[in-house]
Amino acid sequence: MSMLALKSQRVVLPEGERAATILIETGRISALLPYEAEVATAEVIDVGHRAILPGLIDPHVHINEPGRTDWEGFNTATRAALAGGLTSLVDMPLNSAPVTTSVANLELKKAATQGQLHCHVGFWGGVVPGNAADIEPLIEAGVLGFKAFLTHSGIDDFPNATEEDLRRVMPILARHQLPLLVHCELSEDNEDWKRNDPRSYPNYLASRPKKWEDDAVALMIRLCEEFDCPVHIVHLSSANSIAPIAAAKARGLPLTVETGQHYLYFNAEDIADGQTQFKCAPPIREQVNNDQLWAALQTGIIDFVATDHSPAPPDLKQLASGDFTTAWGGIASLQLALPVLWTAARRRGADLSDMARWLSANPAKLAGQAGKKGQIAPGFDADLIVFDAEQTFVVREEMMEHKHKVSPYLWQELTGVVELTFLAGELVFQRPDFRHLNHGTFLTR
Repeated sequence: MSMLALKSQRVVLPEGERAATILIETGRISALLPYEAEVATAEVIDVGHRAILPGLIDPHVHINEPGRTDWEGFNTATRAALAGGLTSLVDMPLNSAPVTTSVANLELKKAATQGQLHCHVGFWGGVVPGNAADIEPLIEAGVLGFKAFLTHSGIDDFPNATEEDLRRVMPILARHQLPLLVHCELSEDNEDWKRNDPRSYPNYLASRPKKWEDDAVALMIRLCEEFDCPVHIVHLSSANSIAPIAAAKARGLPLTVETGQHYLYFNAEDIADGQTQFKCAPPIREQVNNDQLWAALQTGIIDFVATDHSPAPPDLKQLASGDFTTAWGGIASLQLALPVLWTAARRRGADLSDMARWLSANPAKLAGQAGKKGQIAPGFDADLIVFDAEQTFVVREEMMEHKHKVSPYLWQELTGVVELTFLAGELVFQRPDFRHLNHGTFLTR
C-alpha cells in the first residue's frame, strides 16, 4: 500500500485541535507532521478547513444477523456505519437468533459476516442463566466482553441474569479483566399500566420508573466492588444514579458508564402520544433529568455515548396504532451518531475534542482497542473521518443506509456531515458513494 499524506487545518488530536499532516503507511499512522510539510513520495489529500477525527467506535449495536436479518443485518448496518463515520462496531449478543451465548453460536454469527463486513466489527458474548460454563470458551474464541440484562430483554431466547448468575460469572471476568456490560433495570411484574391509554407516552414513561434503574445500578456497584470485576453500565437514563456512580468511581472501582444520543437530544416533554418511534428502554426522560445527564457527561462521570442501535421492521414499531404497550422498544440511529450528538453538544459549548473522546477514545478502551484505535497518534490504525462541522442537513429516509428507515430523527435538522471515511488508510466512503466495501476486519483484544 502506498504512502498517504492527509492534511487539514483542523486535525483533532488527543491534546486538542491543530493544523497537521497525517502520514499513513501500511494502514497505520506513521507520523504527524506540520501542515506545511511536503511529502514527495506520498499521495496527498488536503481537506482544508474540514476536520479530521479518529474513526468513531460504537460498542452498543444490535445487528441482528443471523436469524433476524429482516430487522437489520451486517450489510446494511456496516454500510450505515461507514456513511456515518463509524469505523468500528461491537455487536450485542442479541437480537440475532441464535444469541451469542456459546462458541457455536458465535461462529454462526462470524460466518454470517462473509462478504458484507464493511467496517470493523467485534462481538460481545452473552450472560444468561445456565451458561457460566460457556464464558471461558467464548473468551478464548475472541469475544471482547459480556452483556447481561437484569430485566426481560424483549426476546425470550435471551433471558435476564439473576444476581446468582452474575456471581458465577464475575470472578471469571475479573480474572481476565474483561468488562461485564449490564442493562440496569430491576423490574417489577406489573401490567396495570397496559390498561391505561396505550398511546400515552407519559403512561409508558411511568411504567419504567427511575427506581428500577437506580436499584440495578446500586446492585452492580456492590458486585463490582466485591469481585473487582470491570462493570459497564449501558444506556444510563436515570440521573438519580449519577451521584452513586461518581462515588464509586472516586473509590477507584473499575466502573464505566455510557448514555445514548436519544437521552441527550430528545426530552419526554417533546414526545407526543402515539409516537412509538421514540420507544426505548430505559425510556427517554424529562428535560431536567437529561440536563443532569449532560452535566455528568461533560464532567466525565459518564464516559461516552453509544447509539444502542436497535432497529425492527416498521410493523413491530406499531406506527399505525401508536400503541406503546405492544411496540418494539428500540431506536435506529447508527448512521446519525455523530451529527445528532454534535448538534446537541455544540449548543452546550462542547468542541470536536469532546466528540473524539465521547465517540472514539473512550469507547475504544471499553472494547479493548486502546493503543490502536480511537485516537490520531503515531502507531494507531489509520481509521479516520473527514467531517464538515458547519454544514447542516435534514434527515430523510432516502439518505439512510439502515435496512428500515423508522427513526425519531427523521425530519430533524442536524449539523455536521461526514464527507470521507478511511479504513486502515484506504478511502472507503466519499459522500454519497461507497468506494470500497467488505474491507472490515474482526476486532480482537
